[in-house]
Amino acid sequence: MISADTLHQAKAIDHDTLREFVDRKWNDEIVPALTDYIAVPAKSPAFDPEWVKHGFIERVVTDAAQWAEQQPVKGLKLEVIRLAGRTPVIFFEAPATRSGSTETILLYGHLDKQPEFDGWRNDLGPWTPKLENDKLYGRGGADDGYAIYASLTALAALDAQGVERPRCVGLIETCEESGSYDLLPYVDALRERLGKVGLVVCLDSGAGNYDQLWLTTSLRGVVAGELEVHVLDEGIHSGGYGGIAPSSFRIMRQLFDRLEDASNGNLLPKGFHCPIPPDRLLEAEATAKILGDDVWKKIPWACGQDGRQVLPTTTDPKEALLNSTWRPSLSVTGAAGLPSIADAGNVLRPRTSFKLSLRLPPLVDAVKAVNELKALLEFDPPYNAKVTFKPEAAAATGWSAPDLAPWLASALNDASRQHYGADCAYMGQGGTIPLMNTLKEGFPHSQFMVCGVLGPKSNAHGPNEFLHVPYGKKLTAAVADVIAAAP
Repeated sequence: MISADTLHQAKAIDHDTLREFVDRKWNDEIVPALTDYIAVPAKSPAFDPEWVKHGFIERVVTDAAQWAEQQPVKGLKLEVIRLAGRTPVIFFEAPATRSGSTETILLYGHLDKQPEFDGWRNDLGPWTPKLENDKLYGRGGADDGYAIYASLTALAALDAQGVERPRCVGLIETCEESGSYDLLPYVDALRERLGKVGLVVCLDSGAGNYDQLWLTTSLRGVVAGELEVHVLDEGIHSGGYGGIAPSSFRIMRQLFDRLEDASNGNLLPKGFHCPIPPDRLLEAEATAKILGDDVWKKIPWACGQDGRQVLPTTTDPKEALLNSTWRPSLSVTGAAGLPSIADAGNVLRPRTSFKLSLRLPPLVDAVKAVNELKALLEFDPPYNAKVTFKPEAAAATGWSAPDLAPWLASALNDASRQHYGADCAYMGQGGTIPLMNTLKEGFPHSQFMVCGVLGPKSNAHGPNEFLHVPYGKKLTAAVADVIAAAP
């Protein structure tokens, strides 16, 4: 295996100087910038249809672009690109400082956010940033506002030392939390300017712990939509007609029985499953040895029956990892047609609607899954009720990383040892980053460094989300090392 130290560097990195540069940037500029960013409710367009009118996305894009333009990156050019009717993207380009370099490194992130959610600590909130014990709390800082700041800081740190690097471009979108449906037209429009992409650096993923660098090797796909059961034209007395008119909720339960085994959550349709590659099984086994029971113990479990903790579907760390990365799972993320408990009378409700989120294994085609899911739910409905499933437009197929090139495997491990004092670790993630599969198809020979700061209890999308600042600093320095080692 080729050592990163032998590759292409006319000048070796002074790692103490690198860490000092990164630490200073984070303390003096990035944390203050992210504090301002968190305070802006720049929700993704799926959660804020009037995003243009509200101007929050425009503000965070403008703030990030203005900061980026001031960074000491050699030859940096940046522009905010706006296609009609679509959320904007930031595109930047930093020409190669290494002679003879022919490939491009693409740095990716996003600035749009998930909605508020409830359950925040009394002294915290989604739009009220707070730095406490090296954790920056608030919506979006870790997912994924920090990415553009960390990416450009990594480049500036190399340029400050005169360490040569390849050409780098950045693509920062504002539609990721809505499924990135606005991004593909930008990728098409910018394809020639992107160049020959040899490495994709994505900082929108997670970490198994805060003790080492974690490389994401796979991402699940997702299908979402609204399932509605419509029985009556108006609500009727449950005492007078209960037992005659079927409950819309009971019909919903029957439909769910078509999808999953209620005793364990296993998805029943074979089309929602795929074989797990042998190398991913080995990765899960190795990760399970590193994390142990923390795989499931880190979840904020409620106090269950008789004061005992609610139990996970499995306490086997390896199986838990595979359940959340290479097996399908179904969640209900919203509901309609259900009055609040305080307002609920003795009434048979006319309809029940659930928002479904179906996570798919990385190798399952999302379009086929949408069609299968819709057919399964709508076919031969119980009691001839009106059953409709309206899928969201942004179904996304998952992603499995290509085999690591020797130079990248070496560079990742060297960077992890240098900045974390431990070997690089590998794991799949249960979330979805739609761009990754698009880039894999568009640049089939490229390598991928998919990492992130979303470690234990960081709680992306939920309450009390935080960015682990020390981990963010180390990840920034590690990205700089990998970029310097790239061919």
